[in-house]
Amino acid sequence: MDKFSGQKSAVQYLYPPVEPFDRQMMDVGDGHKVYVEQSGNREGLPVVVLHGGPGGGCSPAMRRYFDPKVYRIVLFDQRGCGRSKPHASVEANTTWHLVADIERIRQSFGIENWIVFGGSWGATLALIYAQAHPERVAQLVLRGVFMMTQAELAWFYGGAAGQFWPETWERFQELIPEDERGDMIAAYHKRLFSEDATAQTVYAKAWSAWENAVATVHSTGSSGDSPAEYARAFARLENHYFTHAGFLEYDGQILDQMGKISHIPGTIVQGRFDMICPPRTAYRLAKAWGTNADLRMIPVAGHALSEPGISAELVGVMDRLARQR
Repeated sequence: MDKFSGQKSAVQYLYPPVEPFDRQMMDVGDGHKVYVEQSGNREGLPVVVLHGGPGGGCSPAMRRYFDPKVYRIVLFDQRGCGRSKPHASVEANTTWHLVADIERIRQSFGIENWIVFGGSWGATLALIYAQAHPERVAQLVLRGVFMMTQAELAWFYGGAAGQFWPETWERFQELIPEDERGDMIAAYHKRLFSEDATAQTVYAKAWSAWENAVATVHSTGSSGDSPAEYARAFARLENHYFTHAGFLEYDGQILDQMGKISHIPGTIVQGRFDMICPPRTAYRLAKAWGTNADLRMIPVAGHALSEPGISAELVGVMDRLARQR
């Protein structure tokens, strides 16, 4: 039990740790090599896990949402983050490069189609990948939905979320001169991509701290100090993608093109008190998706994958899909 209201830890809902049977650095071109791993059942039901950020990287805990006797679990670090190289690079690093990387991995492993599992930015990427390659997606399982719209970015970087966390928002703002605070993404971009490596780290840690501090429903509004290299990749890649509106053709593109994938069954697991990606986005997505969408609103949960209610629901969803195979 943890210290919050006698709530159970997310760990108890997860499968025991499992080691990969395959690890590799895959050359995807453009000077990038991405870390890819497979674990679980070599002949099992394939699922690809898309991590958040952009720039978050995958972790061993992400394997634990799937029964390793049933699933062939594919994880990879997207360009520029985690164990992928070059670290924190934004060169040849766009949404469409990542979509092509997912397809390269699928083809390399001889997988016909797979379940696509992603949260936050991973949910964004899952939807875009599915819209680009609908025949390759058997099922979508999404968490903490983000659709890369200007309204969502304005919520989190324009001060609306900061009204709930004024002291935390103030820490995020105070590094930026007052005359630049009207566009916090641009203000941080200027510093995250400066020639001063020390300044990059300072602003990267502040950028990461704002998001991490409000990720859970029981947050106190503060977060630990992220390792410098992790923060630098996370902040630079997020800011790069947000500056370019996810490299989409127009605002609202994902929702507008849901007709391309409305036939694909999907589950959306959403924290009711998600401060980073508010529930309205998940609700709108489910409405546009239609009868093949199953929206699961978790009553006492924020954004993080590690929220106990979210973890329990996701494991339950994957177990149900395993029984249906």
